[in-house]
Amino acid sequence: MRKKERAAIVIERLKKEYPDADCTLDYNEAWKLLVSVRLAAQCTDERVNVIVKDLYAKYPGVNELAEAEPEDIEAIVRPCGLGRSKARDISKCMRMLRDEYNGKVPEDFDELLKLPGVGRKSANLIVGDVFGKPAIVTDTHCIRLCNRIGLVDNEKNPKKVEMALWKIIPPEEGNNFCHRLVFHGREVCTARTTPHCERCCLQDVCKEYANIVKKKK
Repeated sequence: MRKKERAAIVIERLKKEYPDADCTLDYNEAWKLLVSVRLAAQCTDERVNVIVKDLYAKYPGVNELAEAEPEDIEAIVRPCGLGRSKARDISKCMRMLRDEYNGKVPEDFDELLKLPGVGRKSANLIVGDVFGKPAIVTDTHCIRLCNRIGLVDNEKNPKKVEMALWKIIPPEEGNNFCHRLVFHGREVCTARTTPHCERCCLQDVCKEYANIVKKKK
């Protein structure tokens, strides 16, 4: 089976399995998603959603957060891990939004990459979720599942996985497809426990499962 054919099947199966899959970071403004996605590095989305409540209570807007000292931001976000570097990036990012973008998050992908602490994964998430443009977010779930399923071949580099997926995933499907991979990766195709292949809707098209079956014979 060609990768594009496999991808089409995976997309449709995951749509049925997770019809309402969406970003699991809570936000109601673009800049808040920028903050949350930076805090989510090596931290769960659930914890980030709790921590940002205190952050936004004290600093309710871009200007207020830009005015804050990094040390004061760090004191709040420390439970997310890597507090110093995250606080520094958030501070620089908010100041750049204030000084160069009139407090608005830019829509352009390349402009987003200029913001401190924003890489391709974060930029794609903003572009897809906030602005509704084609996007592919290669987080750890996406990379793990795409390798297991057989949409990419033993590739762990996020940018290379992203580029490979652009070739086989229809642009309009990319963003929601990646959200669904997160849900499937948490509930079924897990990382820290044995994957629950017995209840996976992708079992018959999964390359890794086929290899497991072959080894048992």
